[in-house]
Amino acid sequence: MFITFREKSIIELIVRTSGKHTVHSLSSHLDVSARTIQRDLKSIEKTLVEFELKIERTADEGLLITGPNDQIYRLIQNLITVSPADETPEERKLKLLIILLHEGPFFKKQVLASQLGISNATLTTHLDDLSDWLHKFSIAVSRTKGVGIEVNGEEANMRYALGSYMLAYFYEEMIESLYHLQQGKSQKDNILGYFFPRYLAVVDRLVNQKINRGQTKLADSDYVGLVIYSCMTLQRTEKGFLLETIELVEKSSTSEYQLIESICNELSEQLLVPLTKADMHFLSIILKGSKVQEAKGSYYDSVLLGRKVKNLIRNVSSQLDVDLINDFSLYQGLLAHMEPLVFRLNQNIESFNPLTDEIKRKYPVLFMAVKQGVENEFEELYFSADETAFIVLHFGSALLIREEKVQIGAVVICPTGIGTSKMLASRIQKELPEINSIEILSINDFQAADFKNYDLVISTIRLPVTEVDYIRVSPLLNERDIGYIESYLQNNVKKITSKMNYLHPGKTSEAIISKNRPNVQQLLQEIKQVQHSMDVLLNNFKVFRKQYATDYWEILQEVLNSARKENIVTNVASAMRELREREEKGGLGIPNTTMALFHGRDDSIQELLFQVIHIDHPLIVKGMDGKDMQMKSLLLMLAPTVMTERQQEILSLISTSLIESDQSMMIFTSSNEKAIRQKLEEVFWEYLQNNLIKE
Repeated sequence: MFITFREKSIIELIVRTSGKHTVHSLSSHLDVSARTIQRDLKSIEKTLVEFELKIERTADEGLLITGPNDQIYRLIQNLITVSPADETPEERKLKLLIILLHEGPFFKKQVLASQLGISNATLTTHLDDLSDWLHKFSIAVSRTKGVGIEVNGEEANMRYALGSYMLAYFYEEMIESLYHLQQGKSQKDNILGYFFPRYLAVVDRLVNQKINRGQTKLADSDYVGLVIYSCMTLQRTEKGFLLETIELVEKSSTSEYQLIESICNELSEQLLVPLTKADMHFLSIILKGSKVQEAKGSYYDSVLLGRKVKNLIRNVSSQLDVDLINDFSLYQGLLAHMEPLVFRLNQNIESFNPLTDEIKRKYPVLFMAVKQGVENEFEELYFSADETAFIVLHFGSALLIREEKVQIGAVVICPTGIGTSKMLASRIQKELPEINSIEILSINDFQAADFKNYDLVISTIRLPVTEVDYIRVSPLLNERDIGYIESYLQNNVKKITSKMNYLHPGKTSEAIISKNRPNVQQLLQEIKQVQHSMDVLLNNFKVFRKQYATDYWEILQEVLNSARKENIVTNVASAMRELREREEKGGLGIPNTTMALFHGRDDSIQELLFQVIHIDHPLIVKGMDGKDMQMKSLLLMLAPTVMTERQQEILSLISTSLIESDQSMMIFTSSNEKAIRQKLEEVFWEYLQNNLIKE
């Protein structure tokens, strides 16, 4: 039996206290993070399978080991005789991964086993696990008899694979090491057996100075990720593992690239490692995929994504039979989260969520509803369980739920035999923990059963009924059967939740409302801000008609000159420069419409401005999807550099409403000033109704 000192200690503590120790009490007792305990528990569960034992949780999250008493005794006897190892399997696999990616591409199996101090059988197991991991990053590990082991893949993918493995399994260790370096504690050995402490210290200091103390704020996991990839880039480039040459004409103008270029130039100067343009581009992708804006910073930039987020909220609301559609805080939080997330998914950057298992266990129905929602609204993207769990947290916060009380009940109809049916029920509960209770019926019982009492009907034979939805599975429940059941549950969330109120009724919600009631003076101040912002937008609103126009920049110049006469803009040249720079960063045309949203924030802009310019003859502009499109309606939205949260919310409302329905698109593409003004007033009224009057 392979087991580490910490795993042995955890088992002994759980056996001795039987239900009194939780994950958090164990982490406190053993002086490690809760995530480390969670990781060890997964390894312990695999060990316990050999003894026909398993870990269960009490209602208070207490941990206990359950199973036959003779097997628990056998486990204790084995623990007395076993010699714990100093390294966990993940630590050994990390060593192996570093060797494979840094000393390749060919290896002899015997040499590798000797290097790691393990047997050939253990090496084979580790290689199997790492091959699966590397396959996700398009890296192939081939094993040929007489030749050895060969690793093939692109350099960028190798960096992603190694960095993701470290973030997934050694996140706490990295935080601890960075903390010690920041405290000035010197470390002789390479961190995680790989990073040079001096390189890591310099990278950490520069990233902290240039990014985290600036306007861009990174979440802790994204910050650690950027530090890991930056240090890895230095070490791999220095060792001669160079990225493929790429075209950087357009990409070098992004703010992320310019920020990374500044950091890389200083790194090269201080550590004497020349970094390439390709290195800078690679790190700028990491930064763009990890940048966490404050929710209030996302307002009018994401028209298309905004519509998808609205639809996602509508979809999940419908499944759970709750109304979250007018929850503007949820919308903003999701919009800020989804923009870098969609970018990461398009770049195939792996993301790890340490809370995924706990979220799936505590909120199984919400998890299924969100998974169904993102699959419906983002058909072209694959959301892993980790990414889905992050989104679930946003909805969980909006629903103010502590833990789901929704119970999923299933019935198993299995005439094969009592032993088989019990085994099938046991397998279902093990593989699908979201199912709380399972009843077993014989064919005789089946005749009189009322299937309305069950959320899920599972049978091992064809049933002689047509009015009952059921899933037919093998008595041994294979992987395909599990997939069928998961798919059914995910597609029938509404049916499961329709029998009960998803939000717990009673005093809880009233207590929360009372607790969150805003300060009256603060609310009055916000009402003034909202009133002023809406007033200014409606006063400044105009619709222009332009005939025979050939250049939209000339149109914008003319409109801005008019705004300068009304003291809305003080410096037309500065405002024009901001609009041109915004267009260079990406298209402004809204795909599948004839509208383009030109927008910007500048010190020369004194008031919020939204105006519509209707062009009689279409002009060609670049769309937000990168393709050229015809524009007949130029929408101009301007704002000062410094804005209040409420001002940003109001601009976000307008941009979201542009394509929220076919009717909205018809209104905003018309040249009817009265109709557009009425639409704006309607949007503002809904905002007041849902965000201030209800508050």
